[in-house]
Amino acid sequence: MKRRERTRQLIELGGLVAKAGLVELTDDDRAVIFGLLTSAAGTLQGEDRDQALVLWRRRGKRAFGNERDG
Repeated sequence: MKRRERTRQLIELGGLVAKAGLVELTDDDRAVIFGLLTSAAGTLQGEDRDQALVLWRRRGKRAFGNERDG
């Protein structure tokens, strides 16, 4: 059961990468996408973690809301 849940989580996370437009914007360059993600992870390990989380959460909620409206 845990393996199935993990697989579902990974598929959903991949869907978020695609939904954000990163696949098209990077011409499906996995190194660039991974670099973006590691850059975000670096930010989350720094002093600006809380500010980044607030900002990114707000943007994410707005994007999800626009998706429902469109």
